[in-house]
Amino acid sequence: MSSANVVVHIVDDEEAVRSSLAFLLDVSGFAVRTHATAQSFLEVAGGIRNGCLVTDLRMPDMDGVELLRRLRASGHMMPSIVVTGHGDVQMAVEAMKNGAIDFIEKPFSNETIVESIRRAVDLATSQVDAEQGRERVRDRLRSLSERERQVLAGVVDGLPNKLIAGELGISPRTVEVYRAALMGKMQARSLAELVRMVMDIDLSALDGPAGAP
Repeated sequence: MSSANVVVHIVDDEEAVRSSLAFLLDVSGFAVRTHATAQSFLEVAGGIRNGCLVTDLRMPDMDGVELLRRLRASGHMMPSIVVTGHGDVQMAVEAMKNGAIDFIEKPFSNETIVESIRRAVDLATSQVDAEQGRERVRDRLRSLSERERQVLAGVVDGLPNKLIAGELGISPRTVEVYRAALMGKMQARSLAELVRMVMDIDLSALDGPAGAP
């Protein structure tokens, strides 16, 4: 995914701050959306698939730390930058502990905020690309038959063909046949590549029934 597809979401209760930062980012080539309150941002956060966040730390409805906590709790965390005033360093550190990738103290230069946001956008891009890659792997896994998934589980566990065969009640030669078939369906060029593909995916939690053995 191109970084141009990432939307920078600005959350700040001061309209003048939102407008000036949005203008700066727009002329710097970023796609921007502004939010007047943390709550209004939370209401749309679940639908954001390729975004990053710039939030003020102190806001009347909800501070930036609580916003990050709620994003994390709901599973909608994204690369986030917290803007802080003087004396807010301790709270800014708390924001970092809750997932912020950077905090910037006011007053800040245009170059400082733009560079920080560029890093956040690059991170958001890499995260989306990684998730798209995992989804492609899930699609390939769904194409496997039940027996191929069983053989795959044994391979990922590091079991030799003979032991996999014993557990499944089939011959080692049959395991080899299933293994070759699943390697082709998974588009894996080597055993190491196959293991890397699936090591962070729960094979038992895949949607949809597997095909026949």
